[in-house]
Amino acid sequence: MMNTSQTPENKPLSIKVRIEDEAKKAFILTLYLGAWFCAITFLAATALKGRPLHGAIFGLAMIKAGICAKFMLIGQAAYPLTINNRKYGIIPSLLSQSFVYLVIVLLLSYLESGVDGLIHGRNFIDSLISFGHSDPFYILALSIIYWLIIWPYLLFIGMKKALGDAVTIEILFGPHKTH
Repeated sequence: MMNTSQTPENKPLSIKVRIEDEAKKAFILTLYLGAWFCAITFLAATALKGRPLHGAIFGLAMIKAGICAKFMLIGQAAYPLTINNRKYGIIPSLLSQSFVYLVIVLLLSYLESGVDGLIHGRNFIDSLISFGHSDPFYILALSIIYWLIIWPYLLFIGMKKALGDAVTIEILFGPHKTH
């Protein structure tokens, strides 16, 4: 399997190509996470009957998705996914690693709560501690939702690592059509 930072001839990619590749990954991951976060935001907003639905909440969901995507990519750089599909298969290889990424997302959410508190004139530590209404069951429920969001993404990345980009795209979307 080819390293994504090298060409087929085993030459390192230029910095420009690597930056473009990272930007593309961040954009796609932001769209994926943004779809989830906007859906969850919409559900939460409609649960609060009688309150007007403002488009700004979806913009905030997309901003959170962008930040979360960048943290996920940093997490992947710091803790790269390892796939041993011949010995364990993709799912067992990724299962434990998925919890590492869940912790990354949870830490980001705690940090976001602290920063939000600062923006609104509250103490950072108090705001950090109040994440999830300081309710362990709420945080557990949120963790399950976050894991369910992250898991398909990691499976997709695992398939790409095990099978290659072209084969994975063909399996998921069909053969490339030439016009």
